[in-house]
Amino acid sequence: MQQFELIAPCHFGMESVVKNEIYDLGYEISEVSDGRVSFLGDAEAVARANICLRTAERILLKVGSFHAESWDELFEGTRALPWEAFLPEHARFWVTKASSVRSRLFSPSDIQSVMKKAMVYRLQSRYPRESFPEDGAPYPVRVFIMKDEVTAAIDTTGESLHKRGYRKMAVRAPIAENLAAGLLTLTPWRADRILVDPFCGSGTIPIEAAMIAANIAPGLERRFTAMDWPELIPARLFEEAREEAREQITPDVETDIQGYDIDPAAVAAARENARSAG
Repeated sequence: MQQFELIAPCHFGMESVVKNEIYDLGYEISEVSDGRVSFLGDAEAVARANICLRTAERILLKVGSFHAESWDELFEGTRALPWEAFLPEHARFWVTKASSVRSRLFSPSDIQSVMKKAMVYRLQSRYPRESFPEDGAPYPVRVFIMKDEVTAAIDTTGESLHKRGYRKMAVRAPIAENLAAGLLTLTPWRADRILVDPFCGSGTIPIEAAMIAANIAPGLERRFTAMDWPELIPARLFEEAREEAREQITPDVETDIQGYDIDPAAVAAARENARSAG
């Protein structure tokens, strides 16, 4: 099966946690940098990482990287990447986000425009046509430019991985689910120890703790963008990854997790979200 370089963006300071999660899934780390962990894996890894990683923000499939200090270099570097290996003829593709740090090219809108044009030029060499219908599955592209080094990747996730799907009710300023899971991982807490959250809000920290204790995969009940890419990621791989995750759940685990809040509405939201999470 084809090997990819995959990128897992994360909150700053959570790199070691994400790295350990990826190791636990059995994949080789290729690079760790601020806010990102890169690893090697096949199409199955795309499915398993999306479903199982608790602390990453999304899973990106790296297309390539190059050096660019001018708009011409950005265009030519983008055009040189093998987009045809990832995007089918009817793909709906666009640069959904461009970020630049300490680089000569810093305008996100201009980066998006130049790279989109270069991608079209490249695909025209593979699919001889004047324009593309873009009426197929979405292939959102994300671009990072750090010290003039451009990295282009396709987002396999869609909505951020912190959106597990269980938080039906929220209160003001809720903590992101993946950040809550990361903070729990950094503490000495384990399933056989009591956990008390005296300001639980909508219940994110207790719920994430319960999911960790019962080994419930965070992405078990949600969809991902790559599920619509049968040419690249066969749909059966997501079903197999879900089945693998379900078999690893330990619903009879004994644990003591408590959440409290002075706001009755917050307690009601926490209860409803806990029911939604199972």
